[in-house]
Amino acid sequence: MSDPIAKPVPGVDIPPRPGQRTGTRFQRVLRTISLRQVTGAPRRAAGPGEVIFAACFFGLSLILLLLLPFQTDWLPRTKAFVQPRFWPAVATLTMLVFSAGYLLRALAAHPSGGAWQEIKGWLRPLEFAAWFLAYVQLVPWAGYLLATALFTCALSWRLGYRSLRWMGLAALFALCTVLVFRSLLGVNIPSGAIYELLPAGDFRSFLMTRF
Repeated sequence: MSDPIAKPVPGVDIPPRPGQRTGTRFQRVLRTISLRQVTGAPRRAAGPGEVIFAACFFGLSLILLLLLPFQTDWLPRTKAFVQPRFWPAVATLTMLVFSAGYLLRALAAHPSGGAWQEIKGWLRPLEFAAWFLAYVQLVPWAGYLLATALFTCALSWRLGYRSLRWMGLAALFALCTVLVFRSLLGVNIPSGAIYELLPAGDFRSFLMTRF
């Protein structure tokens, strides 16, 4: 798919008016060395948040490269290509070179709006990761069955399915999940501390073993 073509901007596609700014000095340098100046092709438009993504990827590559001496070894009297540090160094250097090129390409492109909306979309999955972490912390206290039922019903409510029908289906799904993994497959999951409140006997042992 071809890159979208943005509207022309002064200093790049059309001459600027007298006294009109054409971007920062760094942007003008990037535009000068861009592929458009060599081939005459129109400059593309950067996607929302593309510069931020490229900068983060370049920063990650740089951090991995700086940590390489502390995370890998270089063995004496060993060929270079079988060294523990050799291939990680090749991979991180490749990442760094290509992420730097991508960052320069993004900086040289036409800027586009909507970056904050794009970033919020990137951060949205972290909310559901937090839900799952809360579920993992709840299991040792409430037990597998109750914690799973609360987790599925809470997710159903969060996603907008808030009627009694959907709450019931979410609870039924939780019950089926517990029966499959705990009762049928015998997955070793710690019993909930809440079961300790029940009177000692076969019923408590049954709940602690199966649910």
